[in-house]
Amino acid sequence: MHLDPVTLRHALAEEIATARQSLDPAWRDAVAAVPRELFLGPAAFRAAGADWLPVRRDEIGADEWLRMTYADRTWVTQVEGKDATDADGPVSGSPTSSATLPSLVVRTAEVAGLRPGQRVLEVGTGTGYSTALLCQRLGSGNVVSIEYDPGLAASAAAHLASAGYAPTLACGDGLRGCPEHADYDAIIATCSVRTIPPSWFWQLNGGGSITTTVSGWMLASGMIRLVLDDEGTGHGRFTEDTVTYMLARPHERPPTPVFFRLEGDRRRTRVDPGLLENWAGRFVAQLAAPSAQLMTTGSGVVLRDVATGSQAWTEPDGDGWAVQQHGPLPLWDQVERALLLWQDVGAPALTEFGMTATPFEQMVWIGSPEGPRWRLPV
Repeated sequence: MHLDPVTLRHALAEEIATARQSLDPAWRDAVAAVPRELFLGPAAFRAAGADWLPVRRDEIGADEWLRMTYADRTWVTQVEGKDATDADGPVSGSPTSSATLPSLVVRTAEVAGLRPGQRVLEVGTGTGYSTALLCQRLGSGNVVSIEYDPGLAASAAAHLASAGYAPTLACGDGLRGCPEHADYDAIIATCSVRTIPPSWFWQLNGGGSITTTVSGWMLASGMIRLVLDDEGTGHGRFTEDTVTYMLARPHERPPTPVFFRLEGDRRRTRVDPGLLENWAGRFVAQLAAPSAQLMTTGSGVVLRDVATGSQAWTEPDGDGWAVQQHGPLPLWDQVERALLLWQDVGAPALTEFGMTATPFEQMVWIGSPEGPRWRLPV
């Protein structure tokens, strides 16, 4: 006897609701109603060391595929623009689309505070599953979703139609919003951004909100809901969630070159580079050096600035650490000052961080807008 997808959907909904007792029952009901198996397609990627291995529904069998589908986990569906259905062997590179784990989709919607009757723009249709959950909760007529990749947009449209949902769909750069269907009461992004696009502010109704994850090239991120005041300035605080959405493609990191260690000015560090293993610590470092990428080695960390080629790397030095810096930007100095400021106010978690944002300037701060603060890159 084969597994019943309806039973699996309800089990997934209960699993998510049990893990988050404060969840609005309406979102639990949406998970129980949306057939995720219609959105995953015939293949997905599974991590295999440094590569991605395609897993096909017709090879593993219907029951195992349903178990995969209704596990609360992310399934990568595209790597470096190559769909899992087109892969005939392992693929290397970074994921460029996925079926995000349902609990994260629901959590993002929960943070957004979405209510029936609101008109919502979703940035990043992906497989269409998150769009279907929004339609189930808000009604298809209130949902607009935009996808950057034309192939993904077409398959998502087919998935949504097969599941009986009819939102307004668009293909284009979601960082520009979707002006032809504006204005919106809320914008919700299923991708991360390095900075909030100006167009999102301009396409919101008065008092509207933006829910997204702010990330960067060190891959630390924080989820936030910004609510616009009467002057169009967004205010909000980050949640406790240590979540990671893929960066929007125009905000993605440039290809990482092979690192060649270049000798530079050497000194003792004032902080332990192990602080970058702390989620909030890495977030602070990313704010301080937004164009730097972070790599780890067996003996320390490496920072490399994409724009200038500047480098910094740490290495053990007796009972502490030393750093060498090369190039026009003293990367470790920037990161170190920020980490010391963070430590001076008690090394708080992300819930003590907030943001004040306009289309022209965006500041992330600790404690209050008068506390330690950093501008996001423009």
